[in-house]
Amino acid sequence: MLHNQPFYNRTIRKVVVAFGTIFNDIYLVRYTKDGVTAKERIKVPLSYGAKEKYLTRITSDPNLTKSIATTVPRISFELTTMTYDASRKRQTLMQNFAPNNTTSLKTQYNPVPYDYGFSMSIYVRNTEDGAEILEQILPFFTPDFNVTVNFIPSLDQKYDIPVILNSLSNQTEYEGDMMNTRLIIWNLEFTVKGYIWPAVVTAPLIRQANTNIYIDGQQKSLQEVYVDYANGNGVFAQSETLRVANKNITGSLYYFSNNSTGILVVEGLTELIQVGDVIVGDVSNATYTVSALEKSPVKALQVVTTPNPENATPNNAFGFSETYTEYPNTLWAN
Repeated sequence: MLHNQPFYNRTIRKVVVAFGTIFNDIYLVRYTKDGVTAKERIKVPLSYGAKEKYLTRITSDPNLTKSIATTVPRISFELTTMTYDASRKRQTLMQNFAPNNTTSLKTQYNPVPYDYGFSMSIYVRNTEDGAEILEQILPFFTPDFNVTVNFIPSLDQKYDIPVILNSLSNQTEYEGDMMNTRLIIWNLEFTVKGYIWPAVVTAPLIRQANTNIYIDGQQKSLQEVYVDYANGNGVFAQSETLRVANKNITGSLYYFSNNSTGILVVEGLTELIQVGDVIVGDVSNATYTVSALEKSPVKALQVVTTPNPENATPNNAFGFSETYTEYPNTLWAN
């Protein structure tokens, strides 16, 4: 019901990867007692997963010797929530386009805005290590930091998405008599202003656009009616004055089909023609009785737009050619 073909743009995955990439190059430097000479340089490991999982693995190893993969310092993060953001909603039916080949385009409707909630935890053994890691993060969030994500490469949909730091808190795990610090955890909450994209589909190139302009066909300036052609006689002369028998109504001939369709168009009328009126031409003396009024709007103008050259492709430079068709020729124009 939603879509007849499966698709996967990896939008959520790209948001998760982009968020993690922000924090994948944080280093912890430990110094000698002089506070100047570096004695150890550690790249802080970054992993995706729930805080509880890493906390359990770390605290189950009192001496931090069981597994190198869960030693501290360490950073973990996870996607916790996804919330629709109505304030960033775009025109739903607007589409993005990109060339596919010489006969078709790739198209995609506008993305749907979602706020991605991320939780990040920093695990350290002492206060100094935690402060050093935090100082490499906090100055860049004021309160947001932009990261560029190429969501749909085939359509060049690159977006700068804000990553907002919402809150910062810490907790301390103790051991023994609570006089010794076992583990310090800094918890950071973020919101990423991202999107989710619909399917990319292929559509044929549009090589002709028709623009039709309609007017009311029942006006004194221009009125279209149908006459009883089979029981009338004569042929109205172009632009001649037409009169309604036994009524003080006159106008000028604009168009007469002169066939079984019985189309008659009169302009510049003093009053509107009614069904049953007998129309007489001053010059031709042609006479016809009105059988019906045209209730639908009249196509007054048609504009046909085509690319120039006609075989232009999306990657080529091209212009446009326009062809205008005016009433009554619009009666048989497609």
